[in-house]
Amino acid sequence: MTTTKKLGDQGELIAIKYLQQKGYNILDTNYKFGRFGELDLIIKKDKITHFIEVKYRTNDKYGSPEESITKGKLHKLQKSIYAYCFKKRIDIENIQFDVITIVKNEKSYRLKHYKNIEI
Repeated sequence: MTTTKKLGDQGELIAIKYLQQKGYNILDTNYKFGRFGELDLIIKKDKITHFIEVKYRTNDKYGSPEESITKGKLHKLQKSIYAYCFKKRIDIENIQFDVITIVKNEKSYRLKHYKNIEI
């Protein structure tokens, strides 16, 4: 497993713990849909299915986590989300796209949850 993959997995575990504490139910993780890429977390709370992109950084050498979400990335995510909804028969009126960013410090981390982002 690559270092990047290990870091991504660490970030996703932190995000999952945070989301479960907030009452979200995990439906799927790391869902791959062909060439469109991967959906990090698919969760549900109340009647809304949330598709969550997790960005984790241990430093700002390559920019902030927020800066890594490009228009191209959003376009691929949108296609993956719609494909997932079609396959699982989820009404797109009841979906939401969120981003969780995590920046690790020496002893802790800072987590931000951006909700209901337009893509």
